[in-house]
Amino acid sequence: MLACRLFGHRFRFRADGVTMTWACGRCGEPGGSKAYATAEEAQRYAAAFDREDRADLGKRAPLIGLLPLRLWRAFKRLP
Repeated sequence: MLACRLFGHRFRFRADGVTMTWACGRCGEPGGSKAYATAEEAQRYAAAFDREDRADLGKRAPLIGLLPLRLWRAFKRLP
């Protein structure tokens, strides 16, 4: 898929019992798997890795790299 070739794979994580597996959400290419001691541990890691931090974009941004975004957010908050 062109998007994966340009931007890289967007891995999605899920737990199946004691095994955590991941695959690309765009093209479906399998990424791998890992076995954990318990199903709860596999579920916990899958949930932690499957986060998308788009809501926090600009709040935890590097100081210089995303400075325009930080300034835009600051001006947006002004009355």
